[in-house]
Amino acid sequence: MNDGVNGVALAVFIFFFVLVTAMGFLAARWRKAANEHTLDEWGLGGRSFGTWVTWFLLGGDLYTAYTFVAVPAAIYAAGAAGFFAVPYTILVYPLIFTFLPRLWSVSHKHGYVTTSDFVHGRFGSKGLSLAVAVTGILATMPYIALQLVGIQAVLDVMGVGGGEDTNWFVKDLPLLIAFGVLAAYTYSSGLRAPALIAFVKDTLIYVVIAVAIIYIPVKLGGFDEIFASAREAYSETNPATGAPRGSLVPSEAGQWTYATLALGSALALFMYPHSITATLSSRSREVIRRNTTILPLYSLMLGLLALLGFMAIAAGVKVQNGQLAIPQLFENMFPAWFAGVAFAAIGIGALVPAAIMSIAAANLFTRNIYKDFIKPDATPKQETKVSKIVSLLVKVGALAFVLTMDKTVAINFQLLGGIWILQTFPALVGGLFTRWFHRWALIGGWAVGMVYGTVAAYGVASPTQKHFGGSAKEIPGIGEIGYIGLTAFVLNLVVTVVLTFVMRACKAPEGVDRTSPEDYTADAGDPGVDAKLPPATAGSAH
Repeated sequence: MNDGVNGVALAVFIFFFVLVTAMGFLAARWRKAANEHTLDEWGLGGRSFGTWVTWFLLGGDLYTAYTFVAVPAAIYAAGAAGFFAVPYTILVYPLIFTFLPRLWSVSHKHGYVTTSDFVHGRFGSKGLSLAVAVTGILATMPYIALQLVGIQAVLDVMGVGGGEDTNWFVKDLPLLIAFGVLAAYTYSSGLRAPALIAFVKDTLIYVVIAVAIIYIPVKLGGFDEIFASAREAYSETNPATGAPRGSLVPSEAGQWTYATLALGSALALFMYPHSITATLSSRSREVIRRNTTILPLYSLMLGLLALLGFMAIAAGVKVQNGQLAIPQLFENMFPAWFAGVAFAAIGIGALVPAAIMSIAAANLFTRNIYKDFIKPDATPKQETKVSKIVSLLVKVGALAFVLTMDKTVAINFQLLGGIWILQTFPALVGGLFTRWFHRWALIGGWAVGMVYGTVAAYGVASPTQKHFGGSAKEIPGIGEIGYIGLTAFVLNLVVTVVLTFVMRACKAPEGVDRTSPEDYTADAGDPGVDAKLPPATAGSAH
């Protein structure tokens, strides 16, 4: 690792950072609406994005700096087990093809901005809506923090901020500047800013990966040499565990973990508020359907990206923090100017999703906490103002998390967030297809899943942490090690079904369904479709 600042790489990085900053502020004038003081405009870009804008926005949303850094870092540290991210992104697209168009239609018809808006309208339950909103906010916070961790990793490798003995303010000043710029243009431009910047971000990432997958193997003697070096490295004993460091293929003992983690992650991905926010910004149902067919192009990119972990081993990269492995690989292997391009791709890859995530979390607070419980008569302008302020507070919280806690803690809390967000699946996806689940049963199932998942994750230790050291544990009744989130989800579903029978037998009140069957297939331009109606007055009760 360089002791000083890589001036050329830093100059290229700053050029792209300034470029996207200008784009972020100019985005406020892009497709500017007559009334920008509504959540439809600030938080969903006016629900006006077409196929390609939505594709770049979703790609920028789902394939983050954390993905760019952490997936190959997992390969670098443990081997093929890190490839679980590739099959889960393949599994997720047929899944979302079945329910995202339905969610878009009913949300467009009733003016829903968040998943909690839909849950409230479908089940007539503020309590269930609040549970979904709080879960979404909690799961999003560490995810935003990890984007800042990605920026910090790049800055560290470039030598920006000084050494370990440097004053903390000077050391963290570049990250504070990046955060301030992100906060400013998100506040000003809303979802339009990351939508516009996503074009630059995704183009840079595709260019960097295309170059890396050809250039680096040539310098290292080909893939035969890369895999041979990786096999040798993984056979070495890890002194912390006494077991081999990893393997080129998942071991038989780890197959349950691999499979359940892939499936559980696939089910959870589009439960995250930022995924839904990007989805609801689309202008038509058909845009969503097209995107589910072309988004798998990112899975190809992800598979190639994961191979960088093997390359880092073959290149002799040695880092204490695995998150630095890929930035350090770029520093070592690329000319300084192209290393700057690669660092810019990672840095911008953090800014886009961080902006979307903060907007999504703010919308949840505004619509499903502030408006439902604090100020029911809030005007659209007041909602937008509150959402802007909360988006800043969310980012401040994530920044404080990064600056005050160990980076591995941020990663493990993001894993915990994945366990939590999966527990909203029965209410959201189940509600899109059936009204059979009872609202109180859904709350009971959610609570059981949340408690079990949190307690089980708390009991997982790692060589560096006593608690929350991972997301896999023995599955009760099976004896295999599996993903805690999926086990919690199964318990959630079982409790929901059982309690639904009990509630129906007791004739417990079910709440008013404000949607109708035709809402789930409505498209833009259909008679009666008006995305501007507030949820409390739109639709029919039956």
